Amino acid sequence: MTVLEQPDTYTPAPPPSWRPRTEAAPLLPDAEPYRVLGTRPAEAEEAAGRPAGGPSSGDTSSRGPSAEGRQGDGGARPDAALLRRLYAAVVHGRRFNEQATALTRQGRLAVYPSSRGQEACQVAAALALREHDWLFPSYRDTLAAVARGLDPVEVLSLLRGDWHHGYDAHRTRVAPLCTPLATQLPHAVGLAHAARLKGDDVAVLALVGDGGTSEGDFHEALNFAAVWQAPVVFLVQNNGFAISVPLAKQTAAPSLAHKAVGYGLPGRLVDGNDAVAVHEVLTGALERARTGGGPTLVEAVTYRLEAHTNADDATRYRTDGEVEAWRAHDPVALLERELRGRGLLDEATVREAEEAAERQAADLRARMHQEAPTDPMELFAHVYAEPTPQLREQREQLRAELEAERSAQDAVRGGAAGEETR
Repeated sequence: MTVLEQPDTYTPAPPPSWRPRTEAAPLLPDAEPYRVLGTRPAEAEEAAGRPAGGPSSGDTSSRGPSAEGRQGDGGARPDAALLRRLYAAVVHGRRFNEQATALTRQGRLAVYPSSRGQEACQVAAALALREHDWLFPSYRDTLAAVARGLDPVEVLSLLRGDWHHGYDAHRTRVAPLCTPLATQLPHAVGLAHAARLKGDDVAVLALVGDGGTSEGDFHEALNFAAVWQAPVVFLVQNNGFAISVPLAKQTAAPSLAHKAVGYGLPGRLVDGNDAVAVHEVLTGALERARTGGGPTLVEAVTYRLEAHTNADDATRYRTDGEVEAWRAHDPVALLERELRGRGLLDEATVREAEEAAERQAADLRARMHQEAPTDPMELFAHVYAEPTPQLREQREQLRAELEAERSAQDAVRGGAAGEETR
């Protein structure tokens, strides 16, 4: 007879300690993305001859907020000043994307991952932060850094191939743009946890794409954040593709926001092309983090209208019809329609925003066409705190080669000068 067969010695039910620390229901995201802009009844939208909410959720060829998307919680209309600020920022953002893409074609940038179509996410993210908060961007989030107030030329330094990043992360409170997928997320959690231990009134916003949610760093970051109750908010910009891999081949979850529940933090689902909705959700999540409520995972459903980068051919994995369907749900047009409907936008205001954006683009263009001074010896700077013997050997080898090259050039110039004096 085994211990399991002895009477009164084994109870099939697990001990009380197995029970979950939190109830799952309050953590679950809504079934449809939260929306604010264009929240008139669907019948009125259809009568006006426009889709009520972008590509239909029932259309398997595209993704997006449906007409039944959740409306504003209390029916409150967005603040006029915020609408104007968001509008100016997305107009600037659209022009910044266009100019950066053009600079890539002209050879001034090595690569540019455009966020055209995702401007609402990036602008709202930057504007939701307080001055002393931190932003942890990915490589596609150049616009978020610019909207945060950083110099566009410094932001593009990584993509130009000059430095890993061109700005002071400590001064700006913007971490370096991160090219490896999701590796910035554990760093964001670590900073947030340290701030909490020190008692600093700081919240951290970490940005990542849908492809990054398939990385181990994503899962580790969410787990640590939830266990430590770190004041961090994760914004997943779900643009539908990890380069060419569609979301359906990355996960079978009902939504990426649902992944939050498994770690014990709330998930929110929002229309990522609705700048007001994204700003509202992120502002609430960041305030919750600051006041001890812990982390939140926000999934913003959006779409990148351009290819993954200038080196990508998006026609290999998506149709023109899908892209056009999302153009009808363009974040700039959605915001402009809202302002016009409320009498907050006229042609003069539109022209003013566009001219300001054009001045910014012209300044960026002029400065990026200036040749940046380069020093090959900088290759060895900031690689290790203490250079390795191999690195020191390579550095001295390069130094000798450069000196020999300069000596040869000086000899040629000296010989040419001698010929001229004869």
